Amino acid sequence: MKNVLKLILMVFLTSTIVSCGSDDSKKADAKKNDEKSNTQSKSVEIQNSDKIDVVGISYGVGEIKKGDVKLDDQINKSMANKGKAVFNKMCSACHKVDKKYIGPSPKGILARRTTEWVMNMILNPEKMIKEDAIAVSLLKEYGTPMTNQHVTKDEARQMLEYFRTL
Repeated sequence: MKNVLKLILMVFLTSTIVSCGSDDSKKADAKKNDEKSNTQSKSVEIQNSDKIDVVGISYGVGEIKKGDVKLDDQINKSMANKGKAVFNKMCSACHKVDKKYIGPSPKGILARRTTEWVMNMILNPEKMIKEDAIAVSLLKEYGTPMTNQHVTKDEARQMLEYFRTL
């Protein structure tokens, strides 16, 4: 129910923001502000200082920057198999492929988040939870911070390839 209310509020706020003024200079200023930020995630403050993600393409906070992750058209099966093994060893205690558990399911994650965001969350969850609005929101939703498993960048990329198969 809470998520439905957030979704309704998000749609309402988005439509209100979009319909506010059509002055070209305001649009140009907004575009400049978007270009300045690494994460293009917008947050709107609502009562009790809660924040909800309104529009969002977020690349996360960390060493992986926009454009750093290149995906081939074809899934690399060898890499995906290695990623599945790493996921099963390091992540499956809290993440289940087919359902929400202690943390969110990785199934469909690449439809919800950018590849850079996923990599940054895997590589440095502490920084993401402190500085990324989406990660903060997930912490509020699940109530448990993601544990840093100290995987390498290669292992994180392998897991990302595995997530593409889900």
